[in-house]
Amino acid sequence: MGKNIWIGEILSNEEVQEGYFLMKIALPVSFVEPRPGQFVMVRVAGLNDPFLGRPLSIYSFRLRQSSAAMELLFRVVGKGTQVLAGLIKGSQLEIHGPLGEGYAIFPARGKAVFIAGGIGMAPLYMLARHLCQKLYFPPSQVSFYLGAQNIKSLVGLDRLERLHCNTHVCTDDGSCGRKALVTQAWEKDIKKYDPAQTVVYACGPNPMLKALAGIFSRHRFLCQVSLEERMACGTGACMGCSVAVRDRNGNQGYKRVCTDGPVFNLEDIIWSDSRI
Repeated sequence: MGKNIWIGEILSNEEVQEGYFLMKIALPVSFVEPRPGQFVMVRVAGLNDPFLGRPLSIYSFRLRQSSAAMELLFRVVGKGTQVLAGLIKGSQLEIHGPLGEGYAIFPARGKAVFIAGGIGMAPLYMLARHLCQKLYFPPSQVSFYLGAQNIKSLVGLDRLERLHCNTHVCTDDGSCGRKALVTQAWEKDIKKYDPAQTVVYACGPNPMLKALAGIFSRHRFLCQVSLEERMACGTGACMGCSVAVRDRNGNQGYKRVCTDGPVFNLEDIIWSDSRI
């Protein structure tokens, strides 16, 4: 295959909640170990419709002496993900990646906070697991705010419980945990955290991230976010996933989510009505 394009074989593909699927893929041991926050472009090997791959965050990765396996957690939102949801054990996939820039790690900070909305759980769980396993942060100093519309769209809670971190669950309708938006739950607790000693990581729908930007305009936390954008190529060639940003001098420009991101400092993103 071409550069960074691999053939993977599906080991399992299960619907873990209504419309949410957990896919486990066997990969060659030469697959480059991904960093938390990176993603892959996935398409069915030999299938020309849909022709373009779908960008999916990496949920977990395990490398052993003779095998490698990757998990992808995704939600069915269109034709491409519907095709992926229907694949069975033994199906082959073209995996392009790992792609993009992952999360930065700040071990000098005393606490790490994760804010996930819906399928934003995928890259954040991988990062939280990495930080806890590598002892960058003890689980007692890791707080994970997980939000969803209702209990039926809540995914990954079982994984978080294994990390033994401080988990805060909230749903829009109150069917599990607090009845609140995840951003509201975080803002209510924000005084518990010292901005100078806390790093915040977030991933979720654009309205959630824009709400966080509003909160952090009043409270100066270091916050890195993973953006969810449509992508055609995943390599920066098409420019279709460009977002408006500003640099440290206040100059405005554009960066590509697939190559410059998907992880950005929240304060660098320029939010407009077209992105909510």
